[in-house]
Amino acid sequence: MSSNVLDVLVLCGGPDRERPVSLQSGAQVATALREAGHRVTGGDLAPDDTAVLDTFAAAHPRGVVFPVFHGRWGEGGGAQTLLEESGLPYVGCRPGAAALCMDKTRTKLTLRDAGLPTPDYELVDTAFAPRLDPPVVIKPNDDGSSIDLRICPDAESLADAWAHLAQHHDWLLVERLVSGREVTVGVVEDAAGTPVALPPIQIVPATDFYDYAAKYERDDTQYRFDLGLDDDAVAGLQRTAVEAFTALNVRHLGRVDLFVDDAGQPWIIEVNTMPGFTTHSLLPMASAHAGRELPGLVDHLVRRARADV
Repeated sequence: MSSNVLDVLVLCGGPDRERPVSLQSGAQVATALREAGHRVTGGDLAPDDTAVLDTFAAAHPRGVVFPVFHGRWGEGGGAQTLLEESGLPYVGCRPGAAALCMDKTRTKLTLRDAGLPTPDYELVDTAFAPRLDPPVVIKPNDDGSSIDLRICPDAESLADAWAHLAQHHDWLLVERLVSGREVTVGVVEDAAGTPVALPPIQIVPATDFYDYAAKYERDDTQYRFDLGLDDDAVAGLQRTAVEAFTALNVRHLGRVDLFVDDAGQPWIIEVNTMPGFTTHSLLPMASAHAGRELPGLVDHLVRRARADV
């Protein structure tokens, strides 16, 4: 690490449903940045309360912001718009790419335009019924952390899930269920700004699927770096992740979630522009496996943000 100490504002919390996860991630990032030798200020941010950002910008005009928000406002362009207005460099996507990746349907359209594989889908007004036959996955179009996600193997489970979720959402994304390995690939830009894929991780939950509890609360999920695939197949997954990262104009870091079907075909499910930094989170886990522990990773990210000025 460089001896150049930076003033860093770590923002976490926010108004979204994933606020508890954001607070966990922010605490981990702040601790790691202090271990890396930086001067760290912590704070929250909301659409109508930018006091901590304004105060930091006035005191540290050469400072850097690390926003560790998860959710439709904090990760979907709202917070990024305020950060652009502050004039400070910050880690993560600019507003346009953040909004694009939070919208799962627009993401899938962009991936398809780039020739990248993503499962068949439909975005459905919940006043009507989906046309895609089960097995399918139903989920909100602009939320994360598997909140309100339902797997529907048959018509009965689809009808039950639809009746429940339609009470809480005006629109839902219905996606063909891919049977196979659930894999995630982190991507981090190198010092020159070139996206580099981290080692892929296969996720093996003890529950029926990788739900909110499996992601953040349970300790029985297995994370495997040995995917049982040959080197060419692993390299193909990494290449697909980098291509998705580039097609969506993601910046600094991201995590590409995929399923690999029984024929070995990867299918991109979604792209996270601010992956988690909790003790259960996958991108820091993959970075450590590749040789860069969390203090080194967050140090690298704030320096990448500073270099973009």
